[in-house]
Amino acid sequence: MSLKPLETKPLPPALSLKKLLGPSFILLGLGLGSGEIILWPYLSSNYGLGIIWAALLGLTFQFFMNMEIERYALACGESVFVGLARKLKFLPFWFILSTFIPWIWPGIAASSAKIIAAVLGLRNSDYLAVGLLVLMGIILSLGAVLYKTVENLQKILIFIGVPSIFLLSIFLAEKAHWLALLNGVAGIGANYNFLPVGIPLASFLAALAYAGAGGNLNLAQSFYIKEKGYGMGKYAGKITSLITGKKEEVSLTGSTFEPTLENTAIFKDWWRKINLEHFIIFWLTGSVTILLLSLLAFSTTFGLANTSMGISFVFTEAAQIGSKLFPFAGTFFLLIAGATLFGTQLTVFDATSRILTENIILGFSKKLAESHIPRTYYLVLWLQILAGAAILLFGFTEPLQLLTIAAVLNAIAMFIHVGLTLWLNLSALDKSIRPSFGRVFAMLAAFSFYGGFSFFTLIQLFFK
Repeated sequence: MSLKPLETKPLPPALSLKKLLGPSFILLGLGLGSGEIILWPYLSSNYGLGIIWAALLGLTFQFFMNMEIERYALACGESVFVGLARKLKFLPFWFILSTFIPWIWPGIAASSAKIIAAVLGLRNSDYLAVGLLVLMGIILSLGAVLYKTVENLQKILIFIGVPSIFLLSIFLAEKAHWLALLNGVAGIGANYNFLPVGIPLASFLAALAYAGAGGNLNLAQSFYIKEKGYGMGKYAGKITSLITGKKEEVSLTGSTFEPTLENTAIFKDWWRKINLEHFIIFWLTGSVTILLLSLLAFSTTFGLANTSMGISFVFTEAAQIGSKLFPFAGTFFLLIAGATLFGTQLTVFDATSRILTENIILGFSKKLAESHIPRTYYLVLWLQILAGAAILLFGFTEPLQLLTIAAVLNAIAMFIHVGLTLWLNLSALDKSIRPSFGRVFAMLAAFSFYGGFSFFTLIQLFFK
C-alpha cells in the first residue's frame, strides 16, 4: 500500500492526568485474565512466594515496551503497524499470522464459562461458553463508540475486582504470609533464592514473559491511546458501531508536528503525564494485583496435595477461601474470577480484531480502502467468534500441540515487535523526541529476554 506522508498539524497541549486515564485499564485487563488469575497464583501455591520477583520484572519489561508503543502513536497519530508498514511492506502479513494463530483458541472464554457454570450448578459449560462468545460480540457491536465500550467495561471489572482481592487477602493472610511476600519481591524464598529446585523452567519463563499482555496484544495500545486523543491522536477518527454509532472518518495514516522548541516542550509534557498514567494503572495496579492474588493463593493452598494447574486450581483456591471464611466468600471469588476472564476474552477479541483489520487493509490495499475499516473490524470480530464457537462445539478445547505452537509464536512475536518498535522510534522520530539511553537499554534488555525465551521454547518443543 502506498501510504500518504504524515501531514503536519499543531500539537495539542497535554490534557490533565484525570482526562488521560483509560487506555492502561484496557491493557491491565488483558494481563489480569491471561495469566495473573491462574499462572502466578498456581506457581506461588506450589513453589512459594520467593519467585514473585519475576512477575514484577515481567511487568517492568512490559511497562517500557508499552511506553515506546505509545511514543510513536503520540507523536504520529497512527499505529505502530502503519509506521512499520512504511518501512517494510511485508510486515502486515506477519502481524496477521502471528495474531490470528495464537489467539483463535477461545480458552479464556471457556475458562470463564467453567467457573460461571460451577457457580450456577451446571454440569456442562460448552454451550454457556458459546453463549458468552455471542454476548461479547453483541456488547462490542452495540456500543456506540468501540473504545469507550472496552474502557468502561475494564474500569468496572478492575474497580470491583482489585479491592475485593485486597479485602480477601487482608482477612486470610497472616503476618508470616505477608513477610514471605515481602521476601519474595527480593527473590528470597523458603530454602532458595530466586528459583526453587524442580520448578519447570518453561512454565516459569512463560509466566515471566506474560506478566501483563502477551504476544502482539501490547501493540494494540497504540490504537487505544490514539482513540483516547493522546497527542496527535486528536486528529484520528474512532471506530463506531455500525448499528448505534455516529459514523466517523477513520484514517490509517496520521499526522505529526514541527519539531520546534515549543512543540518539543509540549511533547515532553504529554510524555511525562502518560508515563505517570501508565505507571499508576498498568505497573502499580498490576503489581499490587499480582502480588495479592499470589498471596491469597499462597495463604490458602500452599502445602496442599494435588494443587493441579488451570481452572481446577481456581476451584481449589475458592474452596479454601470458603472454608476459612464463609461459603459465599468462595463463591464471590469465583464470580470475580469468571467476570475478569470474561472481560479479558472480550478485550482480546477487540485487540485482535483491530490488529487484524488494520493489517488486512495495509496488506490488501488494492481491494480494500480505509473506508472499509469499521466493516472489516466487525466482520473479523464475528468470524473470530464463530470460529471460537465451532472450536468449542467440536470439543477442541485443549489442542495441546496447537496451543504449544501458539505459545511459541507468542514468544517470538514479542521478541520481534520489541525490536521493531525500538527500531521504528530510533529511525522515524525526530531526535528531540527519540527514546533516551535508559529507555533504549530497557528495550534491549526486554528484546534479549524475549529472544532468549523464544530460543529456549523452540529447543524444548523440537528437541525434548
